[in-house]
Amino acid sequence: MYSYPCALTIAGSDSGGGAGIEADLAAFAALGVWGTAAVTAVTAQNPGGVAGAWPLPPDAVAAQMRSVFEAFPVAAAKTGMLAEAGIIRAVAAAVPAGIPIVVDPVMVATSGARLLAEEAAEALVRHLIPRAAVVTPNIPEAEALAGMEVRNLAGMRAAAEAVLAMGAAAVVVKGGHLAGAPADLLLDREGEALLTGTRSPYDVHGSGCCFSAALSAGLARGMGLREAFPAAKAFTADAISHAVPDRSGRRSVRPLWRCGRGEEKSG
Repeated sequence: MYSYPCALTIAGSDSGGGAGIEADLAAFAALGVWGTAAVTAVTAQNPGGVAGAWPLPPDAVAAQMRSVFEAFPVAAAKTGMLAEAGIIRAVAAAVPAGIPIVVDPVMVATSGARLLAEEAAEALVRHLIPRAAVVTPNIPEAEALAGMEVRNLAGMRAAAEAVLAMGAAAVVVKGGHLAGAPADLLLDREGEALLTGTRSPYDVHGSGCCFSAALSAGLARGMGLREAFPAAKAFTADAISHAVPDRSGRRSVRPLWRCGRGEEKSG
């Protein structure tokens, strides 16, 4: 039977197309991976903020996942917005053993809207992080998970160690919220890897989703984490540099920027 790289995103829908399921599927497509999806919540949002969010029943999320796993050779899965503890438990139970999971612990939107119920954080730590091939928190998420302030590279390392102790196989702490040149730190049982980058002159909606989706696509294509990490960072940097502005000038990542081009209209 013909085999092809296939990944599953388990996340909320972003009506503005810049993050969530929409951004994940665009990243999968750009990287040559067949994308499948289980929607956890419907949101009314755009790059300026979240106007509303409606989580789906956990049984509905699990049913979507079962349908995908029955028909497609899913080689990696990723999670985004999971909203509630019941959804987290359903997701953890539905992913078959052996499929690597990239856990993007989406807690609060860039606009400040809460996307994970406070009581659900315990379920994330108990049921999903121990299943994770890699957890990809930004600085506020790393602080929330580790219960500590993160102000520099040493803090990133300490937070990563705390999340690693929760049972994850690896952690990538994304340093974009810190001052100075942005750096991302990978920590696993073998040691660490640090990647630095150039700060974008503008804020971009969906960069975290794009990165975790690209990381998942790399795993689905057979890359090891140490290979997929720099590839995902480079891919996300390109998606940021070609970001799409909305009417007010707020920008969203553009994973499929090579398709159709049109850069002259995007700035």
